[in-house]
Amino acid sequence: MLRCTLLGHRHRFHAHGATLRWQCERGCGDGGSKDYLTEREAAMFAAAFDRRDQLGERAPLIGLFPLRLARLVRDHTRQPTR
Repeated sequence: MLRCTLLGHRHRFHAHGATLRWQCERGCGDGGSKDYLTEREAAMFAAAFDRRDQLGERAPLIGLFPLRLARLVRDHTRQPTR
């Protein structure tokens, strides 16, 4: 799918028992799974990986580069000086 090629996949993560599964929500067919020792581990990783970042936090390098720079400057100015 051209959109995933240009923008990258948009994976969604779900835990099914002790198995973590992921699938691209754009419908390109990319996905996979990984087995963990416990259901708790799988659920923990699914919750951690399935969150959506705030705009600009992990912006693509080209399209939202100005936003990435603005966040970098803002975060740098908020740090206390030593």
